Amino acid sequence: MPKKWIVRSIDPGQQKDLAQALSISPITASVLLGRGLTTPELARRWLSPNGTVSHDPFLIPDMEKAVDRIHRGVAAREQLCFYGDYDVDGMAATSVYVKFFQSLGAHVGIYIPHRIQEGYGLNEPAVRRLRQRGVGLLVTSDCGTLAHHEVGVAQSLGMDVVVTDHHQVDGQLPPAFAVLNPHREGALYPFRDLCSGALAYKVAQAYQLKYGGADLRAESMLDLVSLATVADVVPLEDENRLFVREGLTLISEGLRCGIRALKQRVGVDRACTTGTVAFKLAPRINAAGRLAHGEVGVSLLTTELDSEAAALANHLEDLNTERQRLESDMRSEAVGMVESDSPPPAIVLGARRWHLGVVGIVAARLVEHFDRPAVVLAISEEGIGKGSARSVPGFDLHAALATCRDLLIGFGGHPSAAGLTIRESHIPAFRERFGQLASEWAAEKAGTHGLHVDTEVNLTKVDHKLMTELDRLQPFGAGNPEPTFAARNLSVLEVKVVGDCHLKLTVRHKNSVPFHGIGFRMGSLAALGLSHTRPLDLAFVPELNRWNGMDRIQLRILDLQSS
Repeated sequence: MPKKWIVRSIDPGQQKDLAQALSISPITASVLLGRGLTTPELARRWLSPNGTVSHDPFLIPDMEKAVDRIHRGVAAREQLCFYGDYDVDGMAATSVYVKFFQSLGAHVGIYIPHRIQEGYGLNEPAVRRLRQRGVGLLVTSDCGTLAHHEVGVAQSLGMDVVVTDHHQVDGQLPPAFAVLNPHREGALYPFRDLCSGALAYKVAQAYQLKYGGADLRAESMLDLVSLATVADVVPLEDENRLFVREGLTLISEGLRCGIRALKQRVGVDRACTTGTVAFKLAPRINAAGRLAHGEVGVSLLTTELDSEAAALANHLEDLNTERQRLESDMRSEAVGMVESDSPPPAIVLGARRWHLGVVGIVAARLVEHFDRPAVVLAISEEGIGKGSARSVPGFDLHAALATCRDLLIGFGGHPSAAGLTIRESHIPAFRERFGQLASEWAAEKAGTHGLHVDTEVNLTKVDHKLMTELDRLQPFGAGNPEPTFAARNLSVLEVKVVGDCHLKLTVRHKNSVPFHGIGFRMGSLAALGLSHTRPLDLAFVPELNRWNGMDRIQLRILDLQSS
């Protein structure tokens, strides 16, 4: 769908002053100003590797209570079970717990529910089986905040539960021994947007501060925290920025044999970025929970054997290939179900033949394609729809689903991503109400929603010096998006469609060198209603692409229009 480009308004005087004070280009100064870094002091702190400090973990509600209870379990050789979600965040958090507490000699086990057979979060049959196996303490990762009944069952069976979760709190807390959730009302922790992998790290950090004794330093697991933080698309601000920066260094070094094997399997041999995690590593780890079992991902992240790591990496690659096939088929079918010329304010689709493991990815693709909030449901033979929702920036999914709660069997998640369960008969009413909420939000936010562009540039200014400056703004992700630029009146030198409908262009400004650009899944210019004989405007992210041993600048196209 055509997007409205919103070019950030930058004060030219501030731009000039910041560029001179930091000895950077005006383009980089514009990017910094667009992120609210309006003084040299703020900008230097943002650019500095040591510009963020780690907060006191004991400010998280129930932290001391939780680590005391875990310590009693470790000391008594009680059977502990770490129960995680089947996505990268849940698998990484579970892996943090396992590696840290195994190093203390604790008697630990894991449980990851099966996505298709059990569904998200704690479930009563699993709780009862774990108690029968002798588990005395259950520690959740990325689930548990809304599991009031299941936590109550565990407590009634004599099993204590410590919840570590970052999903939105919806009223009363579950009756757990401790609930570690930064979204709790009255929480004093200064940063609320930690993922569950980061929360598990904070538990290990707090345990180490109070009890010491671990041979494994908590900081050595920041590679796992980085994986979780990037994959769960939480804001890369405050503490998360530190975690990802330090964690990417560990991922690049490949000290953990599972991550090293996965990098080798997908051909990653350079320093890793958030893009490496988001587009190379995380999808393959996620494929375990989508099409097989999340315990495969935990095994990869915790194994100490190179041979096992290589076999698991090969298995995940095979699963990801199958995931891509399923996603492609479902995406094409879903796009065809939407009236492209006049899509609704929000997209709600479901089908009985769709695979539950890829509904979240397809929802994200629909958001990209139509620039609308999207809900995709896999409907069972019993008429129960389970699915995922993804949002456009600014539209709070959790709040919208809460408004529709009378039509839902259950829901949970975040403002940008959520899961839900609904009866098939209620889908039409839900579609209407959810769409109305999106329509009202869009009307209220008219003029502020679209593709945000940091600044307009001439391609003669896009050079390796600029790329070096922009690299200092890393890591990029939610809350710190990749710098996005617009270039207008470009001549098209070459155009073709490659791979899975990717648009490949060669463009130039009048005095610039030619630049290659790639628009993923954009198809042909003709399909976009554009012509290669007329000048184009491009919105793009510049990135370095290695070819024949040399780095060259490529334009990753986000949108394009006729000049």
